[in-house]
Amino acid sequence: CDRRQRQMCIRDRMLGLTSLQAQSLKAIKLNAPDKTRGASVMEALADRHSEREFANKKLSQQDLSDLMWAAIGINRKDGKRTAASALNKQDVDVYVLMEEGAYLYDPKAHQLNPVAEGDHRPLIGGKQTSVNSAPACLLMVSDVSKFGNVGTPQLRERFGALDAGLVSQNIALFCSGCGLVTCLLYTSDAA
Repeated sequence: CDRRQRQMCIRDRMLGLTSLQAQSLKAIKLNAPDKTRGASVMEALADRHSEREFANKKLSQQDLSDLMWAAIGINRKDGKRTAASALNKQDVDVYVLMEEGAYLYDPKAHQLNPVAEGDHRPLIGGKQTSVNSAPACLLMVSDVSKFGNVGTPQLRERFGALDAGLVSQNIALFCSGCGLVTCLLYTSDAA
């Protein structure tokens, strides 16, 4: 596949167009996040770096729970999230791709809902094949339609990119502070 075809395939799969393939997967109810774990923010910043070698083991249920909550979990009674978003539109969805299948994180229920069976990690790595064996790949998708008619289409795309960057930073800091490795890969559907 060329880059554009791969992006379209990723988008189609992650938007639930293959949800019938997820019939044997069950939703994963996540544990309550452990908000006391990990290093201080300053230590996490000092230790933060990209790593492309991953352990050959699955994330623990607690690691997965805490990771998703750190990414875009609800941290206030009013439903606002750990990651800021432009105009508080909460436009970023996070998909989790693991060996057994792809899931969409639901912050309100704090659970992973099945999207598609099978290993879809190779779809997002492109030439960076090291992610094919990562225990989990997180895919951030911004739904820029949530911005309505605010500004120009280009501004709305920038808002989406900014918001995905904020979520990505939460992920990187969580991983750094809790002894997990991570690296950021970028792809865009922009023409």
